[in-house]
Amino acid sequence: MTLGEETARVVEKTEKDTNRLEAFSDGVFAIAITLLVLDLHVPPLTSIIHAASPGKALAGALLDNWPSYLSFILSFVTILIMWIYHHRLFQAVRRAETVLLFSNGLLLLLVTVVPFPTALVSAYLTTPAASVACATYAGFFACINLAYNLLWWVVTRQQPDMRVRKYFQGSMLISLLGFPSYLLALVVAFWLPWLCLSICSALWIAWVITAPKPLPEIA
Repeated sequence: MTLGEETARVVEKTEKDTNRLEAFSDGVFAIAITLLVLDLHVPPLTSIIHAASPGKALAGALLDNWPSYLSFILSFVTILIMWIYHHRLFQAVRRAETVLLFSNGLLLLLVTVVPFPTALVSAYLTTPAASVACATYAGFFACINLAYNLLWWVVTRQQPDMRVRKYFQGSMLISLLGFPSYLLALVVAFWLPWLCLSICSALWIAWVITAPKPLPEIA
């Protein structure tokens, strides 16, 4: 076998491993974002049809579920942003090395749990326990941010070209702002749950604005 043929086989194997990894990751993101909808419940039929004004009762029941709608939107947008950053990051993956597989697996583990803190906020946002629910929500996303930063580091250190490293390090700097911000949100939640969710939302807006563009062609 010639050197060229051997190189072609290595490249083909690497691309295949990377493609499988991306397909698996996309599937996990898709399932996690779909599971969020399970927290949206139709008001019980019996309590509506026996009301004096069923239409008014249904409208009131739907309005009473606003915490579910809010937490669904916030978590949907969060997972969408995570997937976008994940997609951009994996454009630079050169090889599916073991540390990459495990660091990516850690992130996916946390992504699959997103529906839980979402349901927690949905159930307790209008109760005296809202502070604990929001603190748990912020603390959970602080853990996700740490896992993401680890994945950034793993992919960045693969890059032999310093220009590519600098390209991703710029985006990673924005990501590093997440952990202290989530910790602040966690502490604030015990006094002002709404401010906690506002800090989380502000982070997502910042990440939407600064979302990384496709990796530029570097000669």
